[in-house]
Amino acid sequence: MAERRDNRDTKGCVHIYCGDGKGKTTAAVGLAVRAAGRGKRVLIARFLKTDDSGEVAVLARIPGIRVMPCSRTFGFFWQMTEKEKGEAGEYYRQLFDQVWEEAVTGGADMVILDEIMAACRHGLVSGDVLEERVRNRPPRLEVVLTGRDPWPEVTELADYVSEICKRKHPFDQGVGAREGIEW
Repeated sequence: MAERRDNRDTKGCVHIYCGDGKGKTTAAVGLAVRAAGRGKRVLIARFLKTDDSGEVAVLARIPGIRVMPCSRTFGFFWQMTEKEKGEAGEYYRQLFDQVWEEAVTGGADMVILDEIMAACRHGLVSGDVLEERVRNRPPRLEVVLTGRDPWPEVTELADYVSEICKRKHPFDQGVGAREGIEW
């Protein structure tokens, strides 16, 4: 059996889970659990989602994982009014600033920005600001980003890019999101 190396001083990597398939958040949550299981501190922020999802309650009970609360809900982007889009942009920019500041100054080992790519794509968070922060992150900070259509410049900075491709999904046959499976 190969001997494990001590990698405490290893450079943190950037992970992107993208694509149109189910499982981007699930992959990020699995990585959070793995990191916490090794004593790492994980900070998670969720964009364009609510706290009414199965993983939120259980993650909050795992030592070493902090999930930032979603104090406002705006619904699907395509259903928002222009006023709601403006409010959502202000809220998500503040959330992004807050989670990044906490990750950097609070000594997080890993920060997960769930659905940040959608927030960037819809102009709610600046992709340029995301790129700048990822580029200038603390050396050991592991950064995990999820969502469809990743910001191209951030993709160039990534160490891992995993695209999850949908082949079939019950939604295509009219089956809505199921509690404990999709949410």
